[in-house]
Amino acid sequence: MNEILKVTDLSVSHEGMNILKGVNFSLNKGEFSYLIGKTGSGKSTMMRSFYADHDIDSGAVEICGFHLPGIPMKDIPQLRRKIGIVFQDFQLLFDRTVKANLLFVLEATGWEDQSLMETRMNEVLELVNLPHILDKSPHQLSGGEQQRLAIARALLNHPEIILADEPTGNLDPDTSLEIIQLFKDIAEKGTAVLLATHDYYIIEKHPARLFKVEDAQLFDLGQILFE
Repeated sequence: MNEILKVTDLSVSHEGMNILKGVNFSLNKGEFSYLIGKTGSGKSTMMRSFYADHDIDSGAVEICGFHLPGIPMKDIPQLRRKIGIVFQDFQLLFDRTVKANLLFVLEATGWEDQSLMETRMNEVLELVNLPHILDKSPHQLSGGEQQRLAIARALLNHPEIILADEPTGNLDPDTSLEIIQLFKDIAEKGTAVLLATHDYYIIEKHPARLFKVEDAQLFDLGQILFE
């Protein structure tokens, strides 16, 4: 069994409103897929529930070997080490260097050996085609480079799945396509990717399995090929 994420009859609410009801789907190791839906449809809320940042009303989520809800508080940091999270607004720390940004995550997730941390930082920057930038500040990077850095940060702990919430929302079309190709390359190396987007242009250029959130339901549309 290669399932890295299995969702069973998941229901979640937000501010007293039902956002998702009876959602069922699964993702396998190394699978790349899109999640689409109108603003407010529940895409982000669902993703947050996967890393124990939003309560689950009913149903169950199995992700990276952990079971939700009911995960002990002490196990949540370990769960989040296995999940890479990428946001639209990058969420970088602009008051410190690239190295300090990456060190912050490594230290917060229990790394202690300085040599191993240096090695891993250089490895992830190579993976996203941003070598030799440890001493730069994020504001010295373009928008596309900042998102590549955010992806590098998400890769630090060798995640089994990446949850990317509108990662190309602040990027131009050409840069967006480069970022999607990077995510697909990551998936080919064995890390599953679930990517929420409104951008049908990137879906047209990089077709993949497509999920749609609508009327509190999740629909598996398969892979849609555009004419």
